[in-house]
Amino acid sequence: MGYFETELVAKLHEQTFQFLIVEEANHTLSITLNRPEKKNALHPHMVNELAFTLEYSNQAKDVWAVVLKANGDIFCAGADLKAFQGGAEEIVSTIPFPNDKVLINEFFNNLTKPCIAQVDKNVLAGGMLMMTGCNYVVAKPSVEFGLPEVKRGLYPFQVMSSLLEVMPTRKVIDWCITGKSISAEEALTDGLITHVIENTDEKVNEILSTLFENSPNAIRLGLTAYKKLREKDVKAENDYLFGMLMQAIGSKDAQEGIAAFREKREPEWKGE
Repeated sequence: MGYFETELVAKLHEQTFQFLIVEEANHTLSITLNRPEKKNALHPHMVNELAFTLEYSNQAKDVWAVVLKANGDIFCAGADLKAFQGGAEEIVSTIPFPNDKVLINEFFNNLTKPCIAQVDKNVLAGGMLMMTGCNYVVAKPSVEFGLPEVKRGLYPFQVMSSLLEVMPTRKVIDWCITGKSISAEEALTDGLITHVIENTDEKVNEILSTLFENSPNAIRLGLTAYKKLREKDVKAENDYLFGMLMQAIGSKDAQEGIAAFREKREPEWKGE
């Protein structure tokens, strides 16, 4: 069962999007993150729009693949913590509220069409959930991938869970606890991304061309079977990880880390 009513999802092209640009052509659904003034930080309603659009891609027989892109100088800066904590912002999107809490891990896990991320700019923190959710990640050589949470007194709980699906455990833990950034080449070696190339448009089109030589129905059934084989209680896992994140956000170290970041100074950790 999806997050939204089936009849409503079918009317995707009648909707008004605030945080995404959605286009459908040549059997491809293109989704562009379009919150550049906030470095495409994930707003709760932006997540709803993503979930709604990916549900549509599952339902639409004429959609054979999904391409995920972003406008602006950052592909995604992670979660907008202020917005998730109830920060006020006028919402003009017509995408409805879902039937249940939307989890990025879950709606990417439910996707039964091939998904390609075209990454031309850096990706940070929670933006990594989209990288691990795609079947292909095509990145420019200049792109860096960063997990700076521990430098703010936080921890990438949900990202860690997703990274463990595609990367070696020691690499994931090292990345999470050092808060460093890695290059596109290192991300390729470690399994986070699939291609490093300057002309990402050309590579994405090449992948699409190869996919479209094959039966879209067979691919859909195969991906559905794969999801079933990997099935786990994502909701329970994410509820736990979200609770851990809230615990970290409420800590003295997080308050100090975020304040130090805003004030452009080194944090003075208390270890609590």
